[in-house]
Amino acid sequence: MCPDGPILPAESGQDGDRCRWRVSCTLRDNDGPAVEKPVIPQHQPLAMPAAFTSDGEAMDLIFIEGFTGQTVIGIHDQELHRPQTIRVDLTAGLPRSHACDTDRIADTIDYSELRTRLHQLLAQHSVQLLEALAEQVAHIALHEFPAHWVRVRVAKPHKFEDTAAVGVVIERRRDTNEEPAGRGSRALRLIGAGMVPGDR
Repeated sequence: MCPDGPILPAESGQDGDRCRWRVSCTLRDNDGPAVEKPVIPQHQPLAMPAAFTSDGEAMDLIFIEGFTGQTVIGIHDQELHRPQTIRVDLTAGLPRSHACDTDRIADTIDYSELRTRLHQLLAQHSVQLLEALAEQVAHIALHEFPAHWVRVRVAKPHKFEDTAAVGVVIERRRDTNEEPAGRGSRALRLIGAGMVPGDR
């Protein structure tokens, strides 16, 4: 039996069961024809995409793509004395956003408020590495907004003449026992920081 293989979705059953995930590989019995069979590694959980709930349900995804701002970040002398452009791409997952049914912004993540919070972060952070900045972005989405899962990409565009960008991508998930942040608490944080919620 082959020890590993690509992660592939198994076909859902006739009863409409949720799609399960398996490992498949090609097996050959003696000199017979090769046969592809599912192989589940023992003592290992089934692999699943990150943007799923703990129950295996697909999340609704809200994203901010191509956010750019100026900030001082880096470890080299030339980076510590002048702002440089940072690009942030953020995808946040919610278990079936209630806003799909209610059409109310309070029932989802207001990306306008999240955008405002990102501007605040770039103005106030004190970290040197993109990894640490990405961690702070993820923490904001998970603990100040009702995201359950987040993927954050932070990059320095055209950092070198022979690269389009350099950066880091992280994924984080909120503890299943933690209650999501409410809209009221997010508004209070913005007001405390001298910002007006919803201000474009």
